Amino acid sequence: KSSVQTIGEEQIQNPYTELLVLKGHQDIVRFLVQIDDCRFASAGDDGIVFLWNAQTGEKLFELHGHTHKITAIAPFSSSDVSEEKTHLIITASADRTVIVWDCTSGRQVQKVSCFHSTVKCLTVLQRLDVWLSGGSDLCVWNRKLDLLCKTSHLTDAGISALVELPKNCVAAAVGKELIIFRLSASNNGSEGWNVLEVKRLVDHQDNILSLVSVNDLTFATGSHVGELIVWDALDWTKQASECNFWDSSVHPDVQPEIKLSQSPNETSVQHLASDEECVFAAVGKGIYVYNLQMKRVIACQRTAHDSSVLHIEKLPNRQLISCSEDGSVRIWELREKQQLPAEPVPTGFFNMWGFGRANKQANQAAKKMQENTPMYFLELVGDLIGHSSAVQMFLYFGELGLATCSADHLIILWKDGERESSLRSLTLFQKLAHNGDLQLKL
Repeated sequence: KSSVQTIGEEQIQNPYTELLVLKGHQDIVRFLVQIDDCRFASAGDDGIVFLWNAQTGEKLFELHGHTHKITAIAPFSSSDVSEEKTHLIITASADRTVIVWDCTSGRQVQKVSCFHSTVKCLTVLQRLDVWLSGGSDLCVWNRKLDLLCKTSHLTDAGISALVELPKNCVAAAVGKELIIFRLSASNNGSEGWNVLEVKRLVDHQDNILSLVSVNDLTFATGSHVGELIVWDALDWTKQASECNFWDSSVHPDVQPEIKLSQSPNETSVQHLASDEECVFAAVGKGIYVYNLQMKRVIACQRTAHDSSVLHIEKLPNRQLISCSEDGSVRIWELREKQQLPAEPVPTGFFNMWGFGRANKQANQAAKKMQENTPMYFLELVGDLIGHSSAVQMFLYFGELGLATCSADHLIILWKDGERESSLRSLTLFQKLAHNGDLQLKL
C-alpha cells in the first residue's frame, strides 16, 4: 500500500517557523473568514464568533448571540460612495437564527429567527447587494435583513452548498441534484424580487459535497463517490468529468493497491479549489490537480495525509496547501517533470509483417504527444505540526502568514520566521534610535 510522504526537520522551503496559538473557543472551530487585509473571524460548535488581528494575534471581539453551533458564516462588505466602507459578517446557527454583526464595533446589527430548519450555507451576491440563505428552502435577503423572496420547501435534506453564477443565477447542491435558480428584480420599481428554479442537473450518482466557481464561464462540483464534474456556467451543460480519482490505472506513476472494494470516504470529494487553469480536489486522503484545458488529472498525491483531506487551496505561487483530519497542514509545490525522450520502436518483427509504417506513424504521434504534454508532480515542501486534532480549514494572509483552525479548539497563526525576526530587529532599532534622540535633546 502506498505510504504517506514524509519530510524531515530540515524544511528549507517552509517559511512558517513561528507560531502563535490563539485561545478562546470552547469547542471545534470549523470556520475562518477573512474580513479585510489583517482581520478575520472564527466560529464553530460553541456558537461564539471571535474577531482576530492576523498580524498580532490579538482578540478584537467576542460575539455572543447564538445558542447552538454555527453552521455557516459569510463576510458582507458595503462600498457605498456616500458612506465609509462597513464590514459586516453574517452567521447562521443550528438554533435556526441568522445574525448580522458589525466588525468595527462588534455589535449585533440584526437577528432573524423565522427559519423552519437550520441554515446550512450563506452566499453574498455583492453586485446585487443581497445575500442568500440555504436550508430546506432558498431565501433572498437585503442588507436590512428584509426577506425579499424565497422558494417553496425543497427537501428535508435541504441545500448543502451554494455558488454564484453569471446572469443573476446561483447553483444549489440539494442531495445528488444541482438546482439552478435565477434571481430577478420586479419591473414595477418596487423592492420586490423573484427567485425561479430554471434547471435541475442530475448527472451525479451521489450527494454533492463541494462546489467551486472557476471563472465567469465555468464551475465545478464534487460528490461523495469521487465524481468531479466541470460545468458551463452560462448554459449549465457538462463540459468534462473525472470519476476515476482512486483508479491507479489512470495514474501509471502510482503503485497499484490491491483492494476488493473502495470505501466511500476514500473517494469522497471533500473540497474543491481552483485557479484559471486547474481545479484542485481533496479526494479521500489524496490531492489531485485537474487541468481544465487538457481535461485530465495532471498531478496527484494519492496519500497526501494519513486521514481525509478537509481543505485545499492554491497559493499565488505554484504551491498548494492541504489540511487533514490527522491534524497536519502540508505545503506542496507543483513541479514539472523532466521529459524523457520517447524510445524508438524496434524494427524487424513488425516490418516483417508489414506493420513498420503504421507503427512508425503511431510512434511519431506518441512522441509528439509526449513532447506537447508536460508532466507534473506534487512535492512535499513543508509540514506544519501544531494541532492535536483534525484541522478543519485555513486562511492564507500572504506576508502575514497562515491561520488554521481545528477540532482541538485552537486557532494557530503560522508566521514567516525570518520576516518576523527582521521586523523585531527593525522595531528595536527604531526604539533605540528614538530613545537616543530624546537623550540628545536632554
